[in-house]
Amino acid sequence: MGSKSQDQGINIVEASNEELHPPSKPGMYQLDIVLKKGNNLAIRDRGGTSDPYVKFKIAGKEVFRSKTIHKNLNPVWDEKVSLLVESLREPLYVKVFDYDFGLQDDFMGSAYLYLESLEHQRTLDVTIELKDPHYPNHDLGSLDLTVTLIPKEGDFRETHQSLRLSDIHRKAQLWRGIVSISLIEANNLQPMDTNGLSDPYVKFRMGHQKYKSKTIPKTLNPQWREQFDFHLFDEQGGFIDVTVWDKDAGKKDDFMGRCQVDLSLLSKECTHRLDMPLDEGEGTLVLLVTLTASAAVSIADLSVNILDDPRERKEILHRYSLLRSFNNIKDVGMVQVKVIRAEGLMAADVTGKSDPFCVVELSNDRLQTHTVYKNLNPEWNKVFTFNVKDIHSVLEVTVYDEDRDRSADFLGKVAIPLLNIQNGERKAYALKSKELTGPTKGVIFLEIDVIYNIVKAGMRTLIPIEQKYIEEEPRVSKQMLLQNFNRMRRCIMFLLNAGCYINSCFEWESPQRSICAFLLFVVVVWNFELYMVPLVLLMLLTWNYVLIASGKDTRQGDVQAVEDLLEDEEEDFDRDDKDSERKGFMNKLYAIQDVCISVQNALDEVASYGERIKNTFNWTVPFLSWLAIAALCAVTLVVYYIPIRYIVLAWGVNKFTKKLRDPYSIDNNELLDFLSRVPSDVQVVQYRELKVDPSPSPNKRKKNNLG
Repeated sequence: MGSKSQDQGINIVEASNEELHPPSKPGMYQLDIVLKKGNNLAIRDRGGTSDPYVKFKIAGKEVFRSKTIHKNLNPVWDEKVSLLVESLREPLYVKVFDYDFGLQDDFMGSAYLYLESLEHQRTLDVTIELKDPHYPNHDLGSLDLTVTLIPKEGDFRETHQSLRLSDIHRKAQLWRGIVSISLIEANNLQPMDTNGLSDPYVKFRMGHQKYKSKTIPKTLNPQWREQFDFHLFDEQGGFIDVTVWDKDAGKKDDFMGRCQVDLSLLSKECTHRLDMPLDEGEGTLVLLVTLTASAAVSIADLSVNILDDPRERKEILHRYSLLRSFNNIKDVGMVQVKVIRAEGLMAADVTGKSDPFCVVELSNDRLQTHTVYKNLNPEWNKVFTFNVKDIHSVLEVTVYDEDRDRSADFLGKVAIPLLNIQNGERKAYALKSKELTGPTKGVIFLEIDVIYNIVKAGMRTLIPIEQKYIEEEPRVSKQMLLQNFNRMRRCIMFLLNAGCYINSCFEWESPQRSICAFLLFVVVVWNFELYMVPLVLLMLLTWNYVLIASGKDTRQGDVQAVEDLLEDEEEDFDRDDKDSERKGFMNKLYAIQDVCISVQNALDEVASYGERIKNTFNWTVPFLSWLAIAALCAVTLVVYYIPIRYIVLAWGVNKFTKKLRDPYSIDNNELLDFLSRVPSDVQVVQYRELKVDPSPSPNKRKKNNLG
């Protein structure tokens, strides 16, 4: 009977084949699952369909979540996942949900797969019937799986940790390449509004990487000209799900269609134009897709250190030398991070110990160490190597406590701008809170080397900054709203004070100052030329440089003011969270929440740009200030030697012919891209290093390590 079931597909939801398989012995097992498809799933949407996705849980912990298949009761997933299982006594709990944008997802059924019933080292086709525990007689359809159970031998403790946390920290995987997608336009979309038009936007998803385009209002032929980069973890490629939605303020957004890009069909190192017709909708999407192979990140033990080898270091220095400034413009440099150890960490377990591991992030690249169990002074001794695509990126090092029953607990974090790193210096960094605004318990020891090409770094500064594909969802916070308002008010007050100062010159409040201002006004107006505008900015940069060099740093007052704001905000974060939980109506008022978030983000953006302009002239980031000097010198010379009419004519010709020369070019503003690299006052506070207390004695460290 067992053989027949294996050949034709078996149902193990309620099976208890203890006669065929004895109780599981302690050990490690690898469970390979292919989620194939669903059959006749439950209807949960008003249109008579559902948007199903599947969750797998073991011992109450979520270990996998599938992609969402829209408007389909017989979805085909064909997704594969490998899990490491400690005990076969814990069944695999399978739950299916209907995805609702902005609302709570609807339950569509669940089932148990009893691992003790599986035959070892044999691939089995499994059909599981979905049920609702509250309505056991309802038919909710079934799922088709393929499962393989493989016993493991040896010590898999460290491997188990990384696999078990793979869904929490999926970015720890090594990526093999980059998929660059340019969303160009759409044609003849389906009208969704009463006026016969739509407000379309596009969502991209590949695995756990997600992007969302901007919304183009009132059109059926939108043009986006946006670019998104995905990390490719599988050398064979994969699928990118693309869905088009109509933005509906205050209501659930309307689905307009979907398509899928099969990367395995595209050749690498060249750009493909794809005209993708939309399924379950109308119209066509125009995409440009480029696959680029890469081996940008790696992890090794401390003994494997390429920069300690003089020969290897010489080759890397040659690779990023000035003579090779125009070879592979995107390859700006490399950074090597040695994660040595940590001391005095917070105790997260009831035993007074923690199970710490460390996660290192650079933009969208993320790697993690192994876990050191029952230790507050762990030693990892790992070397991480990252490819640098933007020298203005920030290296983030976060320490977590591994927890078998739930997601990892946060222990501390540091953020280090690459331009602030002193090469080869082994340094102790005091750990900070999640918001990077205050200290938390513990110190981490790092040694970092950065090698980069200064010309490539400067050119990279003038193109759009890379966006993180996984970020925390924005939330409404009265403290954040107040903080951003106060930051913007400080910028406005600066402009008002400057206006008052200028007005005081006209009012002759100080005769000496007014006479100087009058003479300066006459001389400048009488001799004004356009090249004087960048020249004045150059003088301002030079003046601030002289002040800083003489020890009169004007930046401290601004940073202290922002630190005070952030401290006040952090004290009230917990109270805001409790109020939000107590007042559950906030989760339902999505229209109000969107407006609040928009206002909050607008205030932050305005304040940030004002602070970034100030910090450019304050020499907060010397690299950027020198780059600004070089650009201003070039602009001054151009404007001085070339008549303004020729400059305007060249600008107009370039603007008029740009679409003809490159129909799919993505517009960008070099000035805004430059300012996006300058840290705001909040970021200056977040990146500032805290003072480290003297390290405890070795004897004390050994005593603390006794578990």
